[in-house]
Amino acid sequence: MRVAFLGLGIMGGPMASNLVKAGHEVSTWNRTPGKTVEGARSAASPAEAAQGAEVVWICVSDTQAVESVLFGPQGASEALSEGVVVVDSSTIAPSATVKFAERLAPKGVQYVDAPMTGSKVGAESGTLIFFVGGEDSAIEKIKPLFAAMGKKFCRIGETGKGHAAKIAMNLQIALIYEGFAEGLTLAAKLGVDAPTLISLIEASMVRSGVVEYKAPFVLKRDFTPNFPLRLMHKDIRLALSAAKENRVKLPALETVEEIYDLAVEEGQQDLDYSATLTLLEKWAGVEVKGEAATAQK
Repeated sequence: MRVAFLGLGIMGGPMASNLVKAGHEVSTWNRTPGKTVEGARSAASPAEAAQGAEVVWICVSDTQAVESVLFGPQGASEALSEGVVVVDSSTIAPSATVKFAERLAPKGVQYVDAPMTGSKVGAESGTLIFFVGGEDSAIEKIKPLFAAMGKKFCRIGETGKGHAAKIAMNLQIALIYEGFAEGLTLAAKLGVDAPTLISLIEASMVRSGVVEYKAPFVLKRDFTPNFPLRLMHKDIRLALSAAKENRVKLPALETVEEIYDLAVEEGQQDLDYSATLTLLEKWAGVEVKGEAATAQK
């Protein structure tokens, strides 16, 4: 299948690479020049990448970036024709997704929102899980592409519902990790070391996929970005905005947003979102001891 892949960041680069490995004909574009995918053709603009493509797959940072990639100067929409499927794996506002789909519909272009979970490791290994919104006929066409990049996709409903599910999922990830980080911090202040507490968490009903994934990084104090804090911050704001649009109150998330605001002020935006732990440590005057520190006792 001829695929234009727009956006070669932490997630997009490995996803495009997996499409090439699966035998698809891939053209790529990235906002920052210099990023390439072996076996794919590099294009100078979204429109050039999309020329002749059957599917245009987008994976960029936010709502504004998706709009620019599609409708800005030399945007992909200039090259789209009837029968093309546009797929957006960014995490953006559901309401904006619906509007973008409506703008492309007169061209006979189908629009699918397919944000995913699985982080950097899932993108590299081709084991992502996609939350999909769109028409069945469009989803049927792109099934081989989902298979190349992920282990599962789930159709949530019509266009926009994939992004709705994703921001609801990321809301929970942010809250679960915050609870984990606060628990570690309090335990450290009370003299309980992190490996011991984590072993108890893993053996109890408190266990979760978020803790299972993040705990090894926390123990190593490795805050390199698997999911940059700035993107989780953006997703928290998307959830709060959607909640406001629909008259829903999210008091816990409002509190967590304040922590992310402060983390950005501390210059942590390009670290992994798990770095919010260091703010809690700073306020408590403790450090959560990881594997190395425990071994040195």
